[in-house]
Amino acid sequence: MISRLPQWLIKKSRDNSKLHTVKSILREKGLNTVCESARCPNIAECFSKPTATFMILGDVCTRRCGFCSVGKGYPLQPSDDEPVKIAEVSAKLSLRHVVITSVTRDDLPDKGSWQFVRTINEVRRLNNGITVEVLTPDFSGSVESIRRVAEKKPEIYNHNIETVPRLYKKVRPQADYRRSLELLKLVKYFYPAIITKSGIMVGLGEEKDEVIGVMKDLRNAGCDVLTIGQYLMPTKNNLPVIEYVEPEIFEFYKQEGVKMGFKQVESGPFVRSSYNARMINNKF
Repeated sequence: MISRLPQWLIKKSRDNSKLHTVKSILREKGLNTVCESARCPNIAECFSKPTATFMILGDVCTRRCGFCSVGKGYPLQPSDDEPVKIAEVSAKLSLRHVVITSVTRDDLPDKGSWQFVRTINEVRRLNNGITVEVLTPDFSGSVESIRRVAEKKPEIYNHNIETVPRLYKKVRPQADYRRSLELLKLVKYFYPAIITKSGIMVGLGEEKDEVIGVMKDLRNAGCDVLTIGQYLMPTKNNLPVIEYVEPEIFEFYKQEGVKMGFKQVESGPFVRSSYNARMINNKF
């Protein structure tokens, strides 16, 4: 385990006034964001724009991924008014691009897919011209659930592959590498106009050639946009950082991704799955 942050991973201080404003609006509505639950290092920057990645279906996940700080255990039933609250907050913050993600809900018959549908519907109803990005779990591989969300035609359908196959048992013990690739492949096959997107964390002990292998698999699955960022240990209970990847390696991955044919590659120490999501969407 490495404890000391290198210089390139030290965030410059920012004006946090807008951060507190956005947080107060979210608390007022009782909403969750992955920005807070996952302890994202970019939260002050994103909330100051303001942008946010709304996390639906509560804040308790049924899986126990080693990298994630979102609460684990037995979730409550989905909230009926959550979709409209998200739509109202999106309007209040004048968002032009909204990202909707969720905890994994293996306990629900529909794996939470209907809540994605309801949220997309409400966001579009109350926000004319807004673009929508979803960042979904794998829905346990349910084709019906995947297509249910994709049928709403979000501008971007994101599902993170997270790491290399060799590390799945340690990093994502209840997930399946091939199942995640099949999800992306399925969305692109049935809805080719949707921009498909995925993300990788580095610094968990992967080798460079393994990352390149994942990138190739994603392109073969029809993935359009790729994000690559440094894994940072969110709490003492999460997996340790094995390596702080130097900026030159991130640039190498970006150039390799461009050669492979990705439409967009965001690769850098602070890059996260939804980081600058609106800017990425505006390029298409």
